[in-house]
Amino acid sequence: MSGNPYLTVQAVTKYIKRKFDADPHLRNVYIKGELSNVKIHPSGHIYFTLKDDKSRIQAAMFRGNASSLKFRPESGMNVLITGDINVYESSGQYQLYVQSMEPDGIGALFLAFEQLKEQLGKEGLFDVRWKQPLPWIPKKVGVITAKSGAAFQDICSTIARRFPIAEIVLFPAAVQGKQAVPSIVEAIGQADRQGDIDVLIVGRGGGSIEDLWAFNEEAVARAIFSCRIPTISAVGHETDTTIADFVADHRAPTPTAAAELAVPAKEELAGRILDRKRVIYRFLATRLSQEQKRLDRLKSAYPFLYPERLYRPFIEKQSSLEERLVRGNSELLYRKSQQLTQSTSRLQGVSPAIQLQQRAKDSVIAEERLLRAMSQSVGRKQDRFLTGIRMLQALNPLSVMERGFTIVYKEGELVKKTESLTPGDSVKMNMQDGTVIAEVLSIEPLKEES
Repeated sequence: MSGNPYLTVQAVTKYIKRKFDADPHLRNVYIKGELSNVKIHPSGHIYFTLKDDKSRIQAAMFRGNASSLKFRPESGMNVLITGDINVYESSGQYQLYVQSMEPDGIGALFLAFEQLKEQLGKEGLFDVRWKQPLPWIPKKVGVITAKSGAAFQDICSTIARRFPIAEIVLFPAAVQGKQAVPSIVEAIGQADRQGDIDVLIVGRGGGSIEDLWAFNEEAVARAIFSCRIPTISAVGHETDTTIADFVADHRAPTPTAAAELAVPAKEELAGRILDRKRVIYRFLATRLSQEQKRLDRLKSAYPFLYPERLYRPFIEKQSSLEERLVRGNSELLYRKSQQLTQSTSRLQGVSPAIQLQQRAKDSVIAEERLLRAMSQSVGRKQDRFLTGIRMLQALNPLSVMERGFTIVYKEGELVKKTESLTPGDSVKMNMQDGTVIAEVLSIEPLKEES
């Protein structure tokens, strides 16, 4: 068993892949089936399963090929596919690498048209509430189309014939080919930013669905919807319909019809002006007649025939008011006089001279009271002073010495007991008439009586 040549999984897978690569029947295979588990990666790659009622195969369509699709693949859609079948080495599974894809039974462009129409319809881009009315008399008409196309010539000749005073401003754009979509979007933005365009025509002449396809692109539709200028879509011939027709504020079947829709005819405008003029004249004549009749009625009215009777009541009312005014002034003057008298009396009561006299009297009375209070206070103080003198005299040690007592000091301190002295101590004895310096010879304690 050890001598058998075992292969790795990778080697087997590579061998199988070489077999697939070498088989010409697995190149440019045409397959039809139903899409399932469709996943559109943010990178642009598309991964899905292609199946029928008995089998299925994994498939991938890389961004380079997927970018050319006109429709959006969805699960449940039957498609016709061209591609190669090969082995995906990492998983060891064979799968279909798609190069092109077409709807089975319906055109890709028609399907893409219906898909985008449904999407924008759900978002509300076709709602009538967003449609702007066209101006009655536009001063500037913007046109977005090819500069050399017949559509622009038709628009210019129609406007020149119907309303020559309108100014035509061309915003040239490619209307066919790969550059058509960004060119149309840029032209719409330029017209919107200019700010003085009253109405904008976006369109081109007729052609195949491929020629008109730029006006079915989502970017163009959103640019028309976002434009603040009332927009007329004029793409192709009368039977052609594009996404731009649904998004625009107004749709014209041809560029010529768009020009007729954008500006009024000068004859029609002149007729409308004459009609307005006649209406104004009739209105003024009727109004003048009505006002003349009203004036005649006013002239024949009673107040104007006898004007003095008109203002007589006002004269009587004026006289009555004048009497009331005089009477009211007299009463007011009397009240004010009484108030003045009362105020004068009150002012006299608070006159500075009277106040000073009163304060002088109050000062004399206060001074007398103060003198009496001082005299009484001094008497009381003198009595307390004499009483204190007598008490001090009674407690004065000198008075005690007059009765024969002596005060003894030892080294400046008062001697109160014999135990503070020892024989030989020098003491000072204060007497009534002087001081004696003595020496202690002996100490005899006080003998208690038996």
